[in-house]
Amino acid sequence: QVQLVESGGGVVQAGGSLRLSCAASGRTFSSYAMGWFRQAPGKEREFVARISWDGGRTDYADSVKGRFTISKGNAKNTVYLQMNSLKPEDTAVYYCTAGQTIPAIQRYWGQGTQVTVSS
Repeated sequence: QVQLVESGGGVVQAGGSLRLSCAASGRTFSSYAMGWFRQAPGKEREFVARISWDGGRTDYADSVKGRFTISKGNAKNTVYLQMNSLKPEDTAVYYCTAGQTIPAIQRYWGQGTQVTVSS
């Protein structure tokens, strides 16, 4: 059974940092591309960042570029999202995703973790 489990969410003041983690199991996720999406209250779900299976390619939404960093763990079945200089508009539920290729990165989804940035 495929599982993506996020952790690391919480409440932080504006300007602070958080690190989200996502552990994948049930398949050979070491060869999968992985990513992060988020959904704020009353808004549509949006892309945040993604990384290729080997970590050689990363892409970011313009709204987080320069503040967020996506990376994979050594075993390649874990993905991290380091979030710095957080803003209140970053408040959302953050979801981890995975897929065999970058275009198929929304094949599997985690349950989400709440990030709240207070002003």
